[in-house]
Amino acid sequence: MKIKALLAGSAAAVVISSASYAADVVVAEPEPVEFVRVCDAYGQGYFYIPGTDTCMRVGGYMRADIKGGDNVYAYKGKKDRDTYAWRARGELRFQTASETELGTLRTMVELRNQWDDGNDTLSGQAHFAYIELGGLRVGVDESIFWHWTGYLGKVLNDDVVDPGMFQRTNVLSYTFSADNGFSAIIGVEQGTDGGSDNAGDNYYLKGMGRRVATNAGKAYRNDPDARHFYSGSSIDDYTPNVLLGAKFVQGWGSIAAIGAYDAQWEEWAAKLRVNLNVTDQLSVWVMGGYKSNDDYYAYDDVYNDDRPHRKHDYYYRMHTSQYGDWGGDWAVWGGTTYKATKKASFNSQLTYDDTDVFSASVNMAYELVPGLVVTPEVSYLNYGNDKKWDDGSRVTFHGDNAVQGMLRMQRNF
Repeated sequence: MKIKALLAGSAAAVVISSASYAADVVVAEPEPVEFVRVCDAYGQGYFYIPGTDTCMRVGGYMRADIKGGDNVYAYKGKKDRDTYAWRARGELRFQTASETELGTLRTMVELRNQWDDGNDTLSGQAHFAYIELGGLRVGVDESIFWHWTGYLGKVLNDDVVDPGMFQRTNVLSYTFSADNGFSAIIGVEQGTDGGSDNAGDNYYLKGMGRRVATNAGKAYRNDPDARHFYSGSSIDDYTPNVLLGAKFVQGWGSIAAIGAYDAQWEEWAAKLRVNLNVTDQLSVWVMGGYKSNDDYYAYDDVYNDDRPHRKHDYYYRMHTSQYGDWGGDWAVWGGTTYKATKKASFNSQLTYDDTDVFSASVNMAYELVPGLVVTPEVSYLNYGNDKKWDDGSRVTFHGDNAVQGMLRMQRNF
């Protein structure tokens, strides 16, 4: 019994001693884990990449387009649709930003996938992929000729009369920005062949655009009126396409100008745009373009085959340079936006070019719920182009009209 009492007393002493020692020890509380830290220095949606000082934003959109009626973008073959056109597109955009001793370092990667009428038409396309340090930008981007003046209007079919084949290119540019709203840009581009019409390496365009095969005879090749057709604006030597632009932005609106020299075609094009904020609800804009490049035409195989009893042949105007792809020497665009409510806005746009091609589009963009916009639109096109060759040949769809209806649903995030 004495041994048991001794052991019990010893155990009690140890317990009391341990408890007294534990009372003097400070146990650190676990720090809360912050999985996402907001980075508001570069705009909404940015967060710090864990363990770094680099901020990232992940965004994009999902879009569904349904079109019916005529195809207002048709310029050869056929413009009548047998059924509606249906497109689904998804874009995922990754942007990063951080501060360095040389200015803000940014990157942009935008991946695009697209499904058109039962087929994959784009799969994992790197729509954007560029680096930006301060005002210097290098990588894949939309051409400066397109984005510097602010694209076009807020209608969906805005480039029926095309200011420059909405195409991407490798670009190296520098933008200077002053505190008073003035900015200027200089850049060189590799150009692109995407979107242009390629009549084939074995064709020349003669006179008013009629094409002649090079193997038809040596006399054609030596004809001073014959010229080789280049597809697109992708350079083939060390001379780049060169672009210069300037912009001035104030509360009343803005004025912007851009000029481009196409090294492949050895021609140039320029645009000038003015935006006016008439009221808090109403804004208007107008833009004019001029190009030095001639128009080129090619024989329309499909349209001629569909007209077996035709009195003459038909030709279509080809899409050629990335800079200035409208018909004739000049083109004008103009439009309006009226914000009727916080959720609804009405947009319109009119275009006209030197070949008497006229287009008009009107729509209403309505935010059904936050992030989801529904836009019905109606577009009209008059082909106008009355160019006629000595043998009576005419332009495809000359004097004809096209009417198209469209509905877009887009979820932005």
